[in-house]
Amino acid sequence: MDKTTGLTCPECSGLVPLKEGDRIITCPYCGVHALVQGEQGLRRWQVSRRVERDAALQAVKGFFSGIKKARDLKKEAQISDMFLIYLPYWRVQADVAGWRFGRKKVDKDSTKPVEAEILEQMHWNDAALDVSEYGVHQVTLAKDMLEPYHSEALHAEALVFEPTESHTDAREEAHDNFVYRGRMKESLTKTYFEKFHFLSETLSIVYYPLWVARYSYHKRHYQVVVDGVNGDVLYGKAPGNIFYRAAALVAGLAAGNFILVNGTLAMGAAFAESSDSDGGWLVLAPIVIGIGLIIAGYRAFRYGEEVEQIEGKVKKAATGKGGGGSQGMIKSLMSGNTDDLESMMKTGMSFIDELQEMQK
Repeated sequence: MDKTTGLTCPECSGLVPLKEGDRIITCPYCGVHALVQGEQGLRRWQVSRRVERDAALQAVKGFFSGIKKARDLKKEAQISDMFLIYLPYWRVQADVAGWRFGRKKVDKDSTKPVEAEILEQMHWNDAALDVSEYGVHQVTLAKDMLEPYHSEALHAEALVFEPTESHTDAREEAHDNFVYRGRMKESLTKTYFEKFHFLSETLSIVYYPLWVARYSYHKRHYQVVVDGVNGDVLYGKAPGNIFYRAAALVAGLAAGNFILVNGTLAMGAAFAESSDSDGGWLVLAPIVIGIGLIIAGYRAFRYGEEVEQIEGKVKKAATGKGGGGSQGMIKSLMSGNTDDLESMMKTGMSFIDELQEMQK
């Protein structure tokens, strides 16, 4: 392992050698013991690469196929570069002990008191730097995959990135994730009290191998990221298929409007003839489904010019904070904000007009 001689003994001012990951050191001159703290005192691990360049290249070529991507992508794509990188990931492990007190819904009219206990060992990991270019926010880090960190060997093999984010922020985000997962184990209608403790907590840095391929298509440049351990494509961008976008837009508008209009009328008529006064919420079902289909069709067209493919397992771990996406758009429309809907319709109609002009 690498050694540094930059630490000064607090007793005799001698230079003390330090192995990577050591937390307690002994001065070779006076014998005093010292506890190492700070970023450099973190335990560091690495995960060995198991996928060769040729195998990663085949995975990239497989990425070129897909109905959402340009039909001639596999033929026209030109891979210009293929290289290996090691990205640093925070890894937090803790025994999570928590208690929650509140009420849980029994039926539509009543609730019951609930005491929920959480006692579980949890793991969390997240990139220790900005990975917006590579799209891989977390990776699979099993204990048997971790090996001692060898800086020189890693730098000789690939491009190695160093952490840029604070370990304090990493701990806070890990705690948020643990609390979120604890809450998901027992859904309460109302919470009166909750408390979580993180026992035997450890924080470390793990360097993980990724193959990065850069390619061009009609003078536009894109990137694909392949897992260096199992060879899966984790993240990639590609040009979209214009015909798929057109079909998705037309189908979404047609199906959404049909369900929105006819479904609402049918549900309204059924509710009017029914003696059940509690079934009124069913009238809202076709409205929500219809708007959802319209939004899905619009988003497939609006954002389909460039396809972004990302594996669910590498997305940032949930913390229960934030929101948005299609649900946020639906809430906006239901609350009376029709700007997005008007923009969506105008974009769709102008696109249909363009297709008609091309056919003339």
